[in-house]
Amino acid sequence: MSTIVVVEDEPAIAELIAINLRHAGHEVTLAATAEQAQREIDAMLPDLVVLDWMLPGQSGLALARQWRNDPRTRELPIIMLTARSEEADKVSGLDAGADDYLTKPFSTNELMARIRAVLRRKAPEALDDVVEVAGLRLDPATRRISCGERELKMGPTEFRLLHFLMTHPERVHSRSQLLDRVWGDHVFIEERTVDVHVKRLREALAPGERAWMIETVRGAGYRLTHQAGVTAA
Repeated sequence: MSTIVVVEDEPAIAELIAINLRHAGHEVTLAATAEQAQREIDAMLPDLVVLDWMLPGQSGLALARQWRNDPRTRELPIIMLTARSEEADKVSGLDAGADDYLTKPFSTNELMARIRAVLRRKAPEALDDVVEVAGLRLDPATRRISCGERELKMGPTEFRLLHFLMTHPERVHSRSQLLDRVWGDHVFIEERTVDVHVKRLREALAPGERAWMIETVRGAGYRLTHQAGVTAA
């Protein structure tokens, strides 16, 4: 489950990509211009950008070069979309910093496969292994969370937060560390945002009687505990 910004000025294409990405469980933000895309990137660094070459105003090619020259966005995965199919254009796109290149018209299945491949290359440590702690079971591949026979429902951000905490149990994580590891970047995100999502996570775990697993460590942050009876402050 990843956060993806789609930079595409043709609404029909942008919406088609967004529908497929959301169906696959990703969080999607749309941008129609380079300026709007930059605002989204400034607000929060996503896991990947799908970037159209031809945009009104600044081109996607120039935007990719700009991101590659900025230390904050240097490693940002980029898949470039373009109607240009000549080999020289493909080379230009890759030289500008794109991780992959897809020419229009393209199949959504191929785009989704390219996205999966780039995300795997950029985050080889991202595991699809099932995680289980204190009877709480999380399956990243199917994006299902269960406690016994009961399936629990939660939003994508809460899912990522729980996944991170379950793969690092009993360790205390500050709000800043959680923003880094779960949100990916926190340049313009307030640390109190973490508190909001922790509250939502506890509410989502309550039907399975597992809200107690998310413990507040006063003055330090949060941790996931497997010891029943701990009171979340």
